[in-house]
Amino acid sequence: MDYKLTIKGRQHVISRPEVMGILNCTPDSFYAGSRKQTEEEIALRANEIIAQGATMIDVGGMSTRPGSGNVTPEEEMRRLRLALPIVKREQPDAIISVDTFRPEVAKMAVEEFGVDIINDVGEAEEFLKADLGWMKDIPYILMSVQPTLEKTLSAFRNKTALLQEKGVGDIILDPGYGFGKDVQDNYCLLARQNELLDLGMPLLVGISRKRMIWQLLGTSPQEALNGTSVVNTLALERGAAILRVHDVREAVECVKIYEAMTIEEHAKQLNCIKKHIKK
Repeated sequence: MDYKLTIKGRQHVISRPEVMGILNCTPDSFYAGSRKQTEEEIALRANEIIAQGATMIDVGGMSTRPGSGNVTPEEEMRRLRLALPIVKREQPDAIISVDTFRPEVAKMAVEEFGVDIINDVGEAEEFLKADLGWMKDIPYILMSVQPTLEKTLSAFRNKTALLQEKGVGDIILDPGYGFGKDVQDNYCLLARQNELLDLGMPLLVGISRKRMIWQLLGTSPQEALNGTSVVNTLALERGAAILRVHDVREAVECVKIYEAMTIEEHAKQLNCIKKHIKK
């Protein structure tokens, strides 16, 4: 299925699964390898993400890992004001999203740096309290912290309607793996993820190196790359349109293999139909 996103008046079509690379300008994100704080580190990471095949860069100025400190809006903005101009300079054609639950931070990123997408990790709680007139042509990622598919579907239906009433344009849905869910909840949701496609909106899956992988395997975030690739592939099979990841090259490979299998399966089905018609 193709999805059309209107980004600041221009159209971006997702006709095949895309990869969003994570760039954390933070000192405390749960995966140490994602932390980039100097101008050189940020520039290298932005270039690496695109060189390895991603089309989107997700920039975060505050960690959402369990137990992380509550960074002030001013500090979050300071970090983003350091990172965003570097990312825009290095990769002016990339789609840039900002990872935040604060409307004032998101608005700053859009107005000062022309950010393309807002990735809200707060289940819209703060955004629904704010004036969102500035978000008309800015796609918005709505995440769920609900533990079950049924509650996730209910939350998505309710909050997408409220966001659209406030003028938000295109909405991307994130099932919120790792948020408000234990390990079993995550896998139960993943098994039925394709049911979220009934809502008619693109799905973003952010599962990279999360606890649901390394805790199940008895390892650590640093050792969770192989498990991440497996789970990303399962997510693609269940309709993910965007993979948000730390390891871009490996995620791009997952997409290529998934697509090859999909094309092969389609070809087999087509051949079967042709044979049936001939008979």
